[in-house]
Amino acid sequence: MTSEPVDTMKKQDRRPEILVCNDDGIEGEGIHVLAASMKKLGNVTVVAPAEPHSGMSHAMTLGVPLRIREFRRNNRFFGHTVSGTPVDCIKVALSHIMKVKPDLIVSGINYGSNTAMSTLYSGTVAAALEGAIQGVTSLAFSLTTYEHADFTYAGKFARKLARKVLQEGLPDDTILSVNIPNVPEADIQGVCVTGQGRSRWSEDAIERNDMYGNPYYWLNGTLMLLDEGMESDEFAVRRNFVTLTPLSCDLTRHGFRSTLEQWKLQK
Repeated sequence: MTSEPVDTMKKQDRRPEILVCNDDGIEGEGIHVLAASMKKLGNVTVVAPAEPHSGMSHAMTLGVPLRIREFRRNNRFFGHTVSGTPVDCIKVALSHIMKVKPDLIVSGINYGSNTAMSTLYSGTVAAALEGAIQGVTSLAFSLTTYEHADFTYAGKFARKLARKVLQEGLPDDTILSVNIPNVPEADIQGVCVTGQGRSRWSEDAIERNDMYGNPYYWLNGTLMLLDEGMESDEFAVRRNFVTLTPLSCDLTRHGFRSTLEQWKLQK
């Protein structure tokens, strides 16, 4: 069996520089699959949290020093760890680790979907958004499961999309959040361009007592499905479609600005 040839990126006279990050930590299986996939497209630099930082959104580490360490796997250098959040990793990678500005940042492949309101909590998505803030074309990849994950097709699709984005580019301040069903490639129904849905978590906290009788809490919740139609990410991905959702750093509800102006508020 012959290995897949390295993509030479016909539109470029050099191999692109690709920064790989995640929020599951440097030992997460998804980042190793993603890095291996990206190496067929360009030169890869891996910078990831030393520990899992899921649900950290766009958090940064302030007032505490960050530590950078080399990470080796099977006695071979794989990348660098940062003792902070996914956003910290992007900042440190661009300012202190990479010698040149990357052509592309890819974040993931995350355990669990980042659709609907979960997008707001995602460290995977936040790493890509930080890349966009820094002027780097960025993508976020998530696999829709927390167990029995098979990253085979996700890695393949990530490379296909990354190749296309390197050729075509993205608008300024825009990323693609990609959610991939955890099913065999034969069961993938297609690729669907979607918007961010409204489905959200109904939150709960499980109360328990420690050995001294003091209460502590575990956050828990159930996803409330509030979306219908293939234009919504959660709806489409549950039907085995890969979803591409363009996201912007601009959170302004522009359509409401004119209404606010009509309030005639004065100092």
